[in-house]
Amino acid sequence: MKHRAHMAGDIMIAGFFPLYTLGVDHNNIHGSRKEENKMFIFKNYQCVLALAFAIEEINKNSDLLHNLTLGFDIYDVHFRAWTMFKNPFICLFGKYKIPNYSCMRDSRSIAVLTGPSGITSDQIGTLLGLYRFPQFTFGPFDHALSDHKKFPALYQMAPKDTSIATAMVSLLLHFSWSWVGLLTSQDENGSCFLADLKEEMAKNRVCVAYQLVMSTHDVAHVFKLTAVHNEINLSSASVFIIYGDNDSLLGLMVLIEQIAIHGKVCIMNSQWDFTLKRRYFMLGSFHVPLIFTHHHVEVAGFTDFVKAVNPSKYPEDIFLARLWVLSFNCSDSESDCVTWDNCPHDASLDWLPGHIFEMTMSGDSYNIYNAVYAVAQALHEMLLHQTEVQTMGNRKGALPSSAQLHTFLKTIQFYNPTGDQVIWNKKRKLEAEYDILNIWNFPEGLELEVKVGMFSPYASHDNQLSLSEDMVEWSIETTETPYSVCSESCGPGFRKSPQEEKAACCFDCTPCQENEITNGTDMEQCVKCPDHQYANTQRTQCLLRVASFLAFGDPLGMALVAIGLCFSMLTAFILGIFVKHKDTAIVKANNQTLSYILLISLIFCFLCSLLFLGRPNTVTCILQQITFGVVFTVAVSTVLAKTVTVVLAFKATSPGRRMRWLLVSGAPNFIIPICTLIQVTFCGLWLGTSPPFVDTDAHSEHGHIIILCNKGSLTAFYCVLGYLGSLALASFTVAFLARNLPDTFNEAKFLTFSMLVFCSVWLTFLPVYHSTKGNVMVAVEVFSILASGAGLLGCIFAPKCYNILLMPNRNSVHGFRHKIQYDK
Repeated sequence: MKHRAHMAGDIMIAGFFPLYTLGVDHNNIHGSRKEENKMFIFKNYQCVLALAFAIEEINKNSDLLHNLTLGFDIYDVHFRAWTMFKNPFICLFGKYKIPNYSCMRDSRSIAVLTGPSGITSDQIGTLLGLYRFPQFTFGPFDHALSDHKKFPALYQMAPKDTSIATAMVSLLLHFSWSWVGLLTSQDENGSCFLADLKEEMAKNRVCVAYQLVMSTHDVAHVFKLTAVHNEINLSSASVFIIYGDNDSLLGLMVLIEQIAIHGKVCIMNSQWDFTLKRRYFMLGSFHVPLIFTHHHVEVAGFTDFVKAVNPSKYPEDIFLARLWVLSFNCSDSESDCVTWDNCPHDASLDWLPGHIFEMTMSGDSYNIYNAVYAVAQALHEMLLHQTEVQTMGNRKGALPSSAQLHTFLKTIQFYNPTGDQVIWNKKRKLEAEYDILNIWNFPEGLELEVKVGMFSPYASHDNQLSLSEDMVEWSIETTETPYSVCSESCGPGFRKSPQEEKAACCFDCTPCQENEITNGTDMEQCVKCPDHQYANTQRTQCLLRVASFLAFGDPLGMALVAIGLCFSMLTAFILGIFVKHKDTAIVKANNQTLSYILLISLIFCFLCSLLFLGRPNTVTCILQQITFGVVFTVAVSTVLAKTVTVVLAFKATSPGRRMRWLLVSGAPNFIIPICTLIQVTFCGLWLGTSPPFVDTDAHSEHGHIIILCNKGSLTAFYCVLGYLGSLALASFTVAFLARNLPDTFNEAKFLTFSMLVFCSVWLTFLPVYHSTKGNVMVAVEVFSILASGAGLLGCIFAPKCYNILLMPNRNSVHGFRHKIQYDK
């Protein structure tokens, strides 16, 4: 019974804490016995002190337990399965070799504390459950211990990690880490956490780079550990999350500690205690630990209590004596008794480095503190109940039993001295808040835990996570925040394009198509600009389009206006020549009235081209096509009338012909109104069904919105153009047949050539017109009007003007006959 920590009391609480490891402490050069050479776990001894502190605080409280006092017996628990039950048997029965037989007259232990390992609590709980002995676990919440059929008297002090997945994902989002590795233990805890974490990651578009599961059997498997280490180290993910406990992942964590993992950020769910630290000089770890621990209020007076602890104050605590010997270089004799001659008289645990022994209360110690108060509150309620029913009798003679205590523990709820509520009801139990710790590394393995942030599920969504980035110590290779993404973010002007058979976080950046933009990062789709706007070159914003049309002031517009006016004046000049020389043979021989009509219609043909220039409106759009169709119909029908006149003139002068009356009656002159009336009918139908209107074209010219006239009905437009072409073809055919008629002033050849030019211009117009867009399309139509009009003017009237102005001797019948005789 000497290998325990003991404090006397009327009612005892037993505790089974792992205070030694299986390794050998080579630093203890004075140790000669096997027990003394086992390595002492300094950090776990704080649990003993937390138990002692809580009991002393309760014993001093006159409002609890009245005249009864609490005490404790603390035993080390072995990790080996066959020796794990040794101390529990000693505690329950006095010996461990004969189960169910107690050599003690009475057992005053009313509750048992176990932890922090879930495996230890599970195995000891199986034994305690047989006797319905109240068991309090102070380690992390374990789903396996929640089976009340298997563990009817087990109470877990740690809160359930219902929001740790949300807390970790919030941290990932804070640093924009979207490419993360996962490493969990192969148990129920790891499975539940993994399911919650992956669901939360999927909601926030955080992807899993790799997923590794470790069991307790894999810890001792070197090849498995090496494979896991290589997966972590070779992955492109700079961040990995570890969720588990020391039992399942200790071997891997030691490997991570001993073998450098360059530039990786390790997010963990609890503080890992490495007893096999590297002792040589190093300038910090190669990986960055960020640790989530349960937040709790600091317990007043605990630090001062720890400072005042010494072996003289607690002579029955063998573990404190062991700690004192190892920490302050005290010498112990070969006997079982320990002397303190060489120990500093003012020695204190406050002298120990923080990475060896913490002075502030840890999460496990806080759970022990609450467990002791739960026992005290339940005992107090039970004693009050017994007093009311007057069944207690002599309080010193009949102490409460553990079975009776269990009944009151089920419904107990209270506030501890710090103000935190302790409650067993799962539905009413509060969610845990988390402190985020960062480990600052110093030479010789020294470490300092620094709180850098906190997560509270009770705060608003945007304020749940609070973090001080400037306090986070990253790896020794860089001072900048690590970057962990599968693909670089797509900037403005690009959209994300998923990569086949890869996670959603792995994507290519595809530029937005023409007239589409993105003005943010990692956009799924590009947004199309409205018709009155266009995308800039970078595809980052929509700009207003500039209204564009073929204006009079544009260079091209000015050129077309100049050409149109020049041809109009030239035509008027030729008309003046014909009027001046109206009595000459050339003017009279070719039906001067038709020549006047043709020249006047050509003037209007050239002038109608001006309707296509300037900002379009409804009136100009209608006048463009109607004026063009009617005026050119008059011109072409006049050419047809002239051609028919030549044929009739030749036929009428031939002997035996009876067509003179057609020529004399002026029948060819009726061709013009008839043909024009037909074209006007087509135009009227066009205006009545689908007239031309003002339209816009936002696609032909980048950055511009072109204002143009829509033809309305393309069918009507091509009917007008086709009818005009049929007249031109008829004129060409008749003129071609009459080109060799033996008349003195026969102009059939000139009419043939003019119609050939006219037809060539408009046949060329059709493919060119349909292959152009915007203002160029308008320019092509204007050019065709001018070219075809110029063809008619030049081919028909240029030779006549030449003869009238430069060869006046040919402008008479006598002169023309004299020329023929001279040529003969």
